[in-house]
Amino acid sequence: MREPPPRSKAALSEQEFLAALPAMNTTATVLAVLWVLRNEPMDMRPLGHYPDRHFTESAPRRLIRRFRRRLRRISRRIRARNAALERPYPYLDPENIENSVAI
Repeated sequence: MREPPPRSKAALSEQEFLAALPAMNTTATVLAVLWVLRNEPMDMRPLGHYPDRHFTESAPRRLIRRFRRRLRRISRRIRARNAALERPYPYLDPENIENSVAI
């Protein structure tokens, strides 16, 4: 908003209303940023998936396997719960969570 909100309930003129709205380029920039941030990345890696073998020792690899098992169990529980819901909530399903920040 480019103008403060009205202080009274009096009707605004069209000119006053339009003057209060943000500039068109500001609105376009905000919409473009929101569009980019809301789209899923093409190379999305779900939580717990490590395509590169950074860990070669047995202890970290064992922990990764255990972590993945727990994530699969959580994912199954969420999908089972969502199957019974009128409006499912898939957003915290580990399969839908990015492995790392992708902004």
